Amino acid sequence: MTRWSMSMHCTLFLLFLLRIKCVFSDSDYLIGLGSYDITGPAADVNMMGYANMEQVASGVHFRLRARAFIVAEPYKKRIAFVNLDAGMASQLVTIKVIERLKQRYGELYTEENVAISGTHTHAGPGGYLQYILYLVTSLGFVHQSFNALVDGIEQSIIQAHENLRPGSILINKGELLDAGVNRSPSAYLNNPAHERSKYEYDVDKEMTLVKFVDDQWGPVGSFNWFATHGTSMSRTNALISGDNKGTAARIMEDWFERENGCISVDVESHRRVSSIISDPYDQDLMEMASSLLSTGGKTVTRMSSVARRVRSGLRHADKPRFVSAFCQTNCGDVSPNVLGAFCIDTGLPCEFNHSTCGGKNEQCYGRGPGYPDEFESTRIIGERQFKKAADLFTKASEEIQGKVDYRHAYVDFSQLEVTINGQNGGSEVVKTCPAAMGFGFAAGTTDGPGAFDFKQGDDQGNPFWRLVRNLLKNPTEEQVRCQRPKPILLDTGEMKQPYDWAPSILPVQILRIGQLVILCVPGEFTTMAGRRLRDAVKTVLKEGSNGREFSVVIAGLTNSYSQYIATFEEYQVQRYEGASTLYGPHTLSGYIQEFKKLTNDLLSGQTTDPGPQPPDLLHKQISLLTPVVADMTPIGTAFGDVTSDVPRLSKFRKGTDIVTVQFRSANPRNDLMTEGTFALVERWLEGRETWVPVYDDDDFCLRFKWSRPFKLSTQSSATIEWRIPETASPGVYRITHFGSAKTPISSIHHFSGSSSAFVVY
Repeated sequence: MTRWSMSMHCTLFLLFLLRIKCVFSDSDYLIGLGSYDITGPAADVNMMGYANMEQVASGVHFRLRARAFIVAEPYKKRIAFVNLDAGMASQLVTIKVIERLKQRYGELYTEENVAISGTHTHAGPGGYLQYILYLVTSLGFVHQSFNALVDGIEQSIIQAHENLRPGSILINKGELLDAGVNRSPSAYLNNPAHERSKYEYDVDKEMTLVKFVDDQWGPVGSFNWFATHGTSMSRTNALISGDNKGTAARIMEDWFERENGCISVDVESHRRVSSIISDPYDQDLMEMASSLLSTGGKTVTRMSSVARRVRSGLRHADKPRFVSAFCQTNCGDVSPNVLGAFCIDTGLPCEFNHSTCGGKNEQCYGRGPGYPDEFESTRIIGERQFKKAADLFTKASEEIQGKVDYRHAYVDFSQLEVTINGQNGGSEVVKTCPAAMGFGFAAGTTDGPGAFDFKQGDDQGNPFWRLVRNLLKNPTEEQVRCQRPKPILLDTGEMKQPYDWAPSILPVQILRIGQLVILCVPGEFTTMAGRRLRDAVKTVLKEGSNGREFSVVIAGLTNSYSQYIATFEEYQVQRYEGASTLYGPHTLSGYIQEFKKLTNDLLSGQTTDPGPQPPDLLHKQISLLTPVVADMTPIGTAFGDVTSDVPRLSKFRKGTDIVTVQFRSANPRNDLMTEGTFALVERWLEGRETWVPVYDDDDFCLRFKWSRPFKLSTQSSATIEWRIPETASPGVYRITHFGSAKTPISSIHHFSGSSSAFVVY
């Protein structure tokens, strides 16, 4: 290379660096968002949340997603936050995601600056946590559930990383009054009266939203935090669902794309306007529909489902898609069943202190606003969150400014020394305990009652269940004293066979973006517990930054899972949340102590002691879930054949009618249809003589249900129900099913089939 050539290369390189600096100079941050499918196995797998062994997935209400944002200061620090349509984060999932990110990006993303949080839907596949207690009802570890989460989280972060561009962040807050009620009011009332008097409500009503604005593209997404449980869908539901928060996210993403003209022209025109057909009774229209018969099952490629999906990324590659996440916070005692709890046998309100009916918990259920339709309750609570978020999004004006930073530590909560205020004005040192579950845990909640003769608020236990407990593990006297007044039902922290039943080492993490501080906690804080934690951190922040005001939010169920965190006073009552506070009465004080340490380190710039590493138990996992052996159809038939079609010359009214079609199918575990769809509604586009996809299994109006005659049957059916929305355009439609069969001849056979056409008017 000549000297002139070298000089020219150096000059171009310097100009390139200057150009980068100029690009960054107008924005304090680089922002990037991403989203990926984490739906997982839609058959045979127990759902995570209610611990009901009979609640086994058998279809899809709508798909689950991992939604991520990354915020970076140019040439400085960055954070990544992922919100999952899942019951909770998993320590094992977090470990494996970080391992993959390190392989791809080196030390750019680590456990210190990556947070993975769950919405707490109780309608997602289970079997992905590493501790035995959370794997009992799923018959052990489920690799498909686990891999779907790890893959989806990684892909969402990759998308966010590749979408990093200069931009700004706005923050807004507002009250949402009708999306949550306290399901354990008697425990809340045990908190000091002077403390309760500071708050108007017995649950947090504030939603905090951040809006991401790309310098070129404009708004590209939003994340918000609001407290309400993911239990609008009941313990008997068998369809995978993101529940109310997933619903809100789907509505808001579609709302933004529609308002900004980002939805496919074909899809939008056929969802909103009738540009071709004015008379649904036109004879030519009826003849057209009657000539388009069911296709019969046919072989397709794996990508057919992905390519036909309504929101397919293959058709939206010109700019980043809008990503909206509805994140969980201190939801521990907050129920979306806002009408209250009633006895299903008498219709009367449940008993106040124990949530029982005639002394039994099994009859006491909370009612959502769409009672008795759980799907309608899910839609309503989701829509209420969406409306508030859309209002905050539209009106957001306060810009986030300041540094990006983070702190993270692992803490052994089984033996943590905690300094608390003493009774005589001084201080005293207490300790947390190895994990244990109380009798009130087995009673469940008004969102999902337990069984047998357990009840909430039980601080005594009973002899029979103590005998059963002792067969598993008889707690030591020291453990009994430490956990008092909790009567121990399961001494999970001291149960180690065949491996750990519950976590001991947990992550605590704090993320900062300017004046926004996110406290990442591995559990479900009750309303008052969350308030105390936020207030403690706010005090430290204010004292350490010359009185600057910060917005502090709690990201619940993040990075790992350790059930509930109740206040000391709520713990004494031993309702469900107190009985599920694993590490004893001083658990909350332990969290407050550790988060104050993290906050001081954050402000002073000191490094934080990483603490002891949690175990990686992947190699010890046991799975008892029966694998798919083979799928078959009767001789002379094919996968994808229609077995129950729409009637010939049938017409359906939009807004009221339901179209139902049944197909010969195969086990959905053969192919999770990740970023694809099991079900599709297509409309005939006259003039182009082609079918256009308009709804898929990520739309609330379309439900995919899978069934088989008996558990080990090789034959199965797919029933697809389309509740025709009022916004559907009149025209000619059909329903299509995609599936994958495991056959003795070929390993996986991808197929599809379509119904006969019908008219919607």
